Amino acid sequence: MLIAGVDLAWMGTRNPTAIAVGSVDSRIVELASVFEGLHGTQSVIDALNGVENLHGVAIDGPLIIRNPTGQRECERAVGVRYGGRKASCHTSNLERFPAAAGVRLSEHLLDSGFRHLAPPDQRWQLECYPHPALIEIFGLSERLLYKKGTVVQRRRGQVELANMIRSLKDSSVLSLRVPDSLLSYMSESRINSLGGMALKHNEDVLDSIVCMYIGALYQSGYNQAVFGTALDGYIFVPTKRCT
Repeated sequence: MLIAGVDLAWMGTRNPTAIAVGSVDSRIVELASVFEGLHGTQSVIDALNGVENLHGVAIDGPLIIRNPTGQRECERAVGVRYGGRKASCHTSNLERFPAAAGVRLSEHLLDSGFRHLAPPDQRWQLECYPHPALIEIFGLSERLLYKKGTVVQRRRGQVELANMIRSLKDSSVLSLRVPDSLLSYMSESRINSLGGMALKHNEDVLDSIVCMYIGALYQSGYNQAVFGTALDGYIFVPTKRCT
């Protein structure tokens, strides 16, 4: 069963999107392919349309925005639960994002039969947020720092994230298998050689793999929390420790 994780560029048009596609079978999820450097919502839609027999999509980005201003209720709720662990949400509303990429992508998926939070035996889509998910999956005391800071700090954070992702190979909950051809995204030496947009692109790929793993936990029916509703916006966070 194929699922996809999407690290969506939703806060601007300059940044690209990355997609990780994997197959889920029993207690194993295997990374199958990666798309990176996708610019524009249509390129994301085209990439997903090209995945045959796609069953579910987990997306890091707001999929439902109905509030004119302020934060969505789901963003506030995540902040209450995880703010003390430095994993609050960005704010999304119609004033800031009147034509959000995530909303357009979600509407396309709905038209294609992917329902929000549908049961795992049906085609589904869900909005996820890697920071609190990583806290839960790896039992972290607070948010992993890998997105901001100097180049050296971001490299160090990416290496830590990459090592954590690789450690999921030994998870008794849901083992993540990565083929040799895709291990370069998690190579310490390669990450430490990157800078500028190349470092950002690698971060996008790692985030998309995290989203794919979140989707695999959803597909497998493990513990979860849903903040908000599919009417006004929601965020899915798996609550199963996997290591």
